[in-house]
Amino acid sequence: MPGWLRGLLMVVALVAPLHSAWAAQPGFAGVELSLASRLEAAGRPSEEDPEEPPGDPLSTLMAPDEVYFERGGASWYGIELHRRRTASGERFNMNAMTAAHRTLPFGTRVCVRNLNNGKEVLVRINDRGPHTMGRIIDVSRAAAVALDLTGVGIKEVALSLPVVTGLPCGN
Repeated sequence: MPGWLRGLLMVVALVAPLHSAWAAQPGFAGVELSLASRLEAAGRPSEEDPEEPPGDPLSTLMAPDEVYFERGGASWYGIELHRRRTASGERFNMNAMTAAHRTLPFGTRVCVRNLNNGKEVLVRINDRGPHTMGRIIDVSRAAAVALDLTGVGIKEVALSLPVVTGLPCGN
């Protein structure tokens, strides 16, 4: 299964209601049973205290091999779209740490790691895209500068969700 598809399916599994029967099936959408089990258990109230509110399933720590949910090409956009409306309705600011992703909900915070130099930056999803095959994310100019992506071409990156991994983002 392609890495981008596995990543997309993992995100769907993480944001889908955990009480759904299909989300708890072993091996669902390429997500290992251990991850699905941990997410389900984190959302269930403790048996010792039935009044305890359910935990946040996205705060469950993942195993090291589950840190990145998507890998692929990244590009950036800047002055040509500065101050134009994004898909979320807000105005694009090329100097803000924002990004476009095809499926993640608006407002999701994503850690983007440049696989060529190890630099990381935390961006907020506020637009849809990229609309070109082979790319998984378009970042703002500010994020591209922080990641050293401003040269010509597409750079290889890995995406993770800090709220899921519990790991800090940035260096």
